[in-house]
Amino acid sequence: MEYKIELVEKGALPALSIRKTVTAEHLPMEIKAAYGTIASYLEELGVKESGKPYVAYYNMDMHNLDVEMGFAFTTVYPGYGDINAEEIPAGKWVHFVHKGPYKEMGHGYTAATHWMSEHGITPSGIVYEFYLNDPAEVPESELVTQVAFKV
Repeated sequence: MEYKIELVEKGALPALSIRKTVTAEHLPMEIKAAYGTIASYLEELGVKESGKPYVAYYNMDMHNLDVEMGFAFTTVYPGYGDINAEEIPAGKWVHFVHKGPYKEMGHGYTAATHWMSEHGITPSGIVYEFYLNDPAEVPESELVTQVAFKV
């Protein structure tokens, strides 16, 4: 797959998230649980805004992934318990869009890392995956994910 990799400036986004250390094997289950917990909390608050689901990776240690799982919004909402009120930071980002199965995103990561190296850009070490559609609603081949490296 050919990737269009870009350096962009983005504004900050408020978010609600749950941060955990998990294994790669358990990540899908943890994401589902975190999204469910946050969705239930939003329902309790009476929030109608549907957030943009994401996972932020603070490392790539497949045995001890430090991940933040949540939803980005246009409005600030308070945290509660394990749910943190966060802000996806403003600044410069290198991003690309991947279409297809999540398990094939590694090619895009490799391409983006190579592109940053060629352009003298140093990533911060934090990578966000924003899920632009729902795997329960579209076939795997139609999944769209925006991957963004904070630089």
